[in-house]
Amino acid sequence: MRIDIFFDVICPWCLIGKRRLENALDQRPDVSAELRWHPFQLNPAMPQGGMPRRHYLDTKFGGPARARQIYRVVEDTAARDGIEMHINRVEVTPNTLDAHRLIRWAGRDGSPEPIIERLFRAYFVEGLDVGDHAVLADMASEAGLDRAAAATYLAGDADRADVQAIDQAARQMGIQGVPCFVFDGAYAVSGAQEPASFFPIFDLVLSGPRRTPAAAE
Repeated sequence: MRIDIFFDVICPWCLIGKRRLENALDQRPDVSAELRWHPFQLNPAMPQGGMPRRHYLDTKFGGPARARQIYRVVEDTAARDGIEMHINRVEVTPNTLDAHRLIRWAGRDGSPEPIIERLFRAYFVEGLDVGDHAVLADMASEAGLDRAAAATYLAGDADRADVQAIDQAARQMGIQGVPCFVFDGAYAVSGAQEPASFFPIFDLVLSGPRRTPAAAE
């Protein structure tokens, strides 16, 4: 079963949704899944250098008080799922294009999972700016990749247009928010669903005819 996952590394519900999908797959050993990760920027118009967090919260939520209410729900949900989050440590809301480029680069010679996990932790636990090239190169090294090669890659423009094209294609497919999980190109599930919510989709895919995946490459 192929599962295409559209996500952003600064989306807390994407991290929660990732854990819940993993939980669902652990509970269903009859399901063999190939996960494909695709970029969907929450803030595609974000300046390259990002934005001070306070300014971002003022713009998006009308101020820090409302943001605290919203993120308290997120952190409480994460805690119930055993996920550590310290969103208050974030000082910069980044442009995530280069983070998605790095994930794409990392996936060429192996699984992108280690760098995805490291980026989630960097942002939601350590409060690091995951739009900064030096931070991204450090994260690549900590995920087992060559730091110098990652830094060289990030300094160029490789994959920039491809990442933007995949993001745009997802929106044209009708995806309006993330996480969004597409199963064998046939069934889509949006949001950080509880693990058991995935089981009927697993059953539909396993019992139905094979379909040609329609999700973005």
